Amino acid sequence: MFEKSEWGVNMSSLLNTNVFDYVNVLDKAADAAWLRNDAISNNLANVDTPGYKRQDVDFQSQLSRALRRSRYTSMDAKVANLKTNRLSPLCYTDYAGFSYRIDGNNVDVDTEGVYLAKNQITYQGLNLSITQEFQNLKAVMK
Repeated sequence: MFEKSEWGVNMSSLLNTNVFDYVNVLDKAADAAWLRNDAISNNLANVDTPGYKRQDVDFQSQLSRALRRSRYTSMDAKVANLKTNRLSPLCYTDYAGFSYRIDGNNVDVDTEGVYLAKNQITYQGLNLSITQEFQNLKAVMK
């Protein structure tokens, strides 16, 4: 069915292993960071909309909760046991935040700018990590 790749590895045996566990988790995290970027951009676009409440995306606590389910195991085992199809970011509206204006809008441009910069650094770091994982796999297959 699958033939050997350019590195001489049988692709069907590679696909049946857990070599992509970390890549799958990193991919989910990158998708969540992209979604958070959209939410922050939407907040900035609605800074002058009366009554608008900021939106945000939480993935970190979802991932932490999923990893805590496998107590007393190595990180490799925890990542291998994750059900990535059940791991999804949580989108929510921030009603708890203070309203900065009389019209009820709770978006602060400076705060959103900081969140956006932090999120972009996170996204770039995740992409770099994914690239590194594939370089590691390539090195192992040589």
